[in-house]
Amino acid sequence: MRWGLVPSWFKEDDPSKLQFNTSNCRSDTIMEKRSFKVPLGKGRRCVVLADGFYEWQRCQNTSHRQPYFIYFPQIKTEKSSSIGAASSPEDWEKVWDNWRLLTMAGIFDCWEPPQGGDCLYSYTIITVDSCKGLNDIHHRQVILLIPGMPAILDGEEAVSKWLDFGEVSTQEALKLIQTSENITFHPVSTVVNNSRNNTPECLAPVGLEVKKESKASGSSQKMLQWLATKSPKKEDPKTPQKAEPDVPQWSSQFLQKSPFPTKRGGAGCLERWLKQEKEEEPVAKRPHNQ
Repeated sequence: MRWGLVPSWFKEDDPSKLQFNTSNCRSDTIMEKRSFKVPLGKGRRCVVLADGFYEWQRCQNTSHRQPYFIYFPQIKTEKSSSIGAASSPEDWEKVWDNWRLLTMAGIFDCWEPPQGGDCLYSYTIITVDSCKGLNDIHHRQVILLIPGMPAILDGEEAVSKWLDFGEVSTQEALKLIQTSENITFHPVSTVVNNSRNNTPECLAPVGLEVKKESKASGSSQKMLQWLATKSPKKEDPKTPQKAEPDVPQWSSQFLQKSPFPTKRGGAGCLERWLKQEKEEEPVAKRPHNQ
């Protein structure tokens, strides 16, 4: 059976030519769309079984998406009682000895190719608003990418009524489509972002680590210190230093404010020349005829 309902009235010869997505069916519009209303009226109700489902959450101000595995609360056994949140994928395999599958409400239909051939059975999963349990994830400052969740039939009685289209009318069956709070979840590895991965690591719990700010290395710290003090080796810690202005200083200003004696050489000559230029008045040029 194919996931993604192909309506029985679809006239194209290739189901992939269907122009709209029918993988999910919103419960609040199920009776408004012909693709879902017709098979539901014929009693084509089904139950989709799964270990669980995934939801991705996007952290604020980042592009990182953290996947979560959502499933029924499990009854711990002797093998799984010691499984914790930081367990390895190998240990996580031990919980499968008595795993309770999710029972999700769905609708199916049967499509016959116009040119003849085998019938194609396909289904869609009914979705409802997210439960409060999933909304609790928001305290981690993340944004839920998909605000809905599958309609879960909790218990054998709910499953039996949904499937009993002969005794339970459509209106009565739709009353079973409600948001369920009987779920649990945990963060999993981003290996699930690739649909081709099918290993125990896809379901094993992982810890959410807070990224620490990287510290500067020893050489970087020395460079930052040198930039802040101009020349830390010549600085006298006993002599109070005036706060440097934020704007850059010219070479002449730096030489005039230097607390160290002027050395002989090019720097000393340059300083004396700058002082002389500042003190002397410019002499006006005389006319050539004088």
